[in-house]
Amino acid sequence: MCGIAGMFAHRDSALAIAPERLIAIRDAMAARGPDGVGLWIDGEARVGLAHRRLSIIDLSDGGAQPMRDPSGRYALVFNGEIYNYQTLRAEMEAQGHRFASGSDTEVLLALFAAHGPAMLTRLRGMFAFAIWDAVERRLTLARDPYGIKPLYYADAQGRIAFASQVKALVADPSISREPSPAGLTGFHLMGSVPEPFTIYRAIRAVPAGSWMTVDASGVSAPVRYASVAQAVAEGRNGGTVDVAEALRDSVRHHMVADVEVGAFLSAGVDSGALVGLMRDCGAQRIRACTLAFPEFAGTPADEVPGAASVAALYGVEHHVRQVSAKEFRGDLPAIFAAMDQPTIDGINSWFVSKATRELGLKVALSGLGGDELLAGYSTFRTIPQTRRVFGPVAHVPGAGSASRSMLKLLAPGLLARNPKLAGLLDLPRSWAGTYLLRRAVLLPFELDGAMDAGLAAEGLAELDPEGLIAATMTPDPGSANGRVAALESCNYMRNQLLRDSDWAGMAHSLEIRVPLVDFTLLQALAPILPGLTPGAGKAMLANAPSTPLPDAIVNKPKTGFGIPVTGWLKGATRDIRTRRSGREWSGEALARYFGDPARLAV
Repeated sequence: MCGIAGMFAHRDSALAIAPERLIAIRDAMAARGPDGVGLWIDGEARVGLAHRRLSIIDLSDGGAQPMRDPSGRYALVFNGEIYNYQTLRAEMEAQGHRFASGSDTEVLLALFAAHGPAMLTRLRGMFAFAIWDAVERRLTLARDPYGIKPLYYADAQGRIAFASQVKALVADPSISREPSPAGLTGFHLMGSVPEPFTIYRAIRAVPAGSWMTVDASGVSAPVRYASVAQAVAEGRNGGTVDVAEALRDSVRHHMVADVEVGAFLSAGVDSGALVGLMRDCGAQRIRACTLAFPEFAGTPADEVPGAASVAALYGVEHHVRQVSAKEFRGDLPAIFAAMDQPTIDGINSWFVSKATRELGLKVALSGLGGDELLAGYSTFRTIPQTRRVFGPVAHVPGAGSASRSMLKLLAPGLLARNPKLAGLLDLPRSWAGTYLLRRAVLLPFELDGAMDAGLAAEGLAELDPEGLIAATMTPDPGSANGRVAALESCNYMRNQLLRDSDWAGMAHSLEIRVPLVDFTLLQALAPILPGLTPGAGKAMLANAPSTPLPDAIVNKPKTGFGIPVTGWLKGATRDIRTRRSGREWSGEALARYFGDPARLAV
């Protein structure tokens, strides 16, 4: 896990690479890689690559980056982990290739030299990388299928710059900080900035599951090599699935490291099952971290008793970390400094990452992704239900606007208690619209109350939220569960949960691994997804360890990975003021976005 950056002056008219600007971008990501730094610039100063290293696999200098192949043709910077690198390495060694290090980076570089982008489908892991080809004078950028690892770029005046963080790119003063109307609008709609947009007009995300090239002709359109929706669609006609073995296989791969691997542990099924599977996969020592809050003590929201029972069941070294409102107030400026783009979540990930790093761990497994993979969210029930009941009415011209006018006139109190009633008679006209209705923080027609009306109109036109959401469900996964799985995985999980895990974990130099967000696992389990009934998928996960989770954990009402941030912001932190999305936010405004149950409930 690292931070990568680079520049390429792809047009002859573009200015040469300024080393100090590339270094500024790299060092803006110092927390991502405290174990080493690297810089390579070609002799003509037309291309440069930079790296911050968090050493996890091959701790020696043999894994240092930027890495060049023996011929000198290729140079690579890479962020992430290739979990099946040992298998890939053995295959290449059998073909006569010799390696100088024990790193997955060298395997990745050799594979690209041999096969080009075609090798992407063979990688199992989380990754974002850039490879320079000195012969073709071409830069290739790529990301993993789910988009676990971020990669952003800005192209202007014939020169492209890329980095693992948006904030790192704007360390270069030549990159415009003009806000993106689409990015701002997307944030107010969904609580996070939807890819490929960012909060800045000049900066875009390399799409997940895609690669793109830059050469003298400019920046190419992305080429998609992997799709969640496609994997689900292709899995519909699969055969028998050994769920427990597929899960063990993923956990086994995610434990590959030359440092100790710990775990986040809540009172839920996902993290508990992962700890049990870690034990089944041979982990001798497992240290797990659970957050505790005084406000939750003795309530159903308290994760500690359930987590402690799971830790005892699997013989885990359990570390409970207390977090107070005072610590939250003290950390809030650092949280916003580390937050790469605006988000209404991530504070929980910040504190559990902080607590885990305090134990001396550099890697931790997270249960993120279990609900998206195994139909655990209530959206797997409510979205198809809403679509079925209200979809026909939503196709009636004017039904939505008429219902909003009547609600405002006749039942303003009801509308205030449940704002999403205002979209119930027009958004369910499509699966994408229904998803927007269920997951949105603000609905499109509410935006002028949160941002400039002209900016909102421009942002909506560029963003096309329903079209953007619909694209993540293409091709059609073919079942209700499959559609919701694709929608949740490629929108809420990708733009919110995975991104928050990245910036929050990396702020503490902690690599967060997500065994339930694994493309190979998705392909293995896709055949069972259409037939999953509520609770069935999570029951399968709970029973996957050789010692299953107890009924008290399996049947515990879902509370989420929550923290009492709403009370902290509304109460003791009323004096906090910060800037987000180009305007000042008070503690009260932040509280509404971080915890309005009427808007965020699913």
